[in-house]
Amino acid sequence: VLSLVTDDQRALDPDAVRTKLAELRDLRDRMGPVNMLALDEFRELEERFTFLSAQRKDLSDAILSLKETIARINRTSRERFMDAFEKVRVAFVDIFRTLFGGGRADLRLLTGDGEEDVLDCGLEIIAQPPGKRLQSIALLSGGEKALTATALLFAIFKYRPSPFCLLDE
Repeated sequence: VLSLVTDDQRALDPDAVRTKLAELRDLRDRMGPVNMLALDEFRELEERFTFLSAQRKDLSDAILSLKETIARINRTSRERFMDAFEKVRVAFVDIFRTLFGGGRADLRLLTGDGEEDVLDCGLEIIAQPPGKRLQSIALLSGGEKALTATALLFAIFKYRPSPFCLLDE
């Protein structure tokens, strides 16, 4: 065993070596006992981390997929709404003229000042019975409102027919 000791190690002060050895033993004792289960705990935690990371990635992918699906549905809904709106609008103008024996009518989307989504905007009904000026439906008489509403109802039925329609009074 003495053959393994180098010249540099022989030159060291034995008291300094004993002091250093005591410090290292004291440090080891302060560390406490070795946790033999630490490696098992580490493996379990690593597996859990891997599992949770995979779950998080799956959730992120699902969120992205849902956002893309929602965007596609909104785009399709806007296209279908605008198509339906234009067809109902054309039919409303025609049916209004028929019911009133002339005049003008129109449907307008109320999009406000900004770029409001057409799926969230309001609808304004403009009507001009023969001999009157163009105005909002709110300014028409009760009978004119009823005929205008009937024209709108029939325009909607013309776009999307119903098997039957009951009208009272």
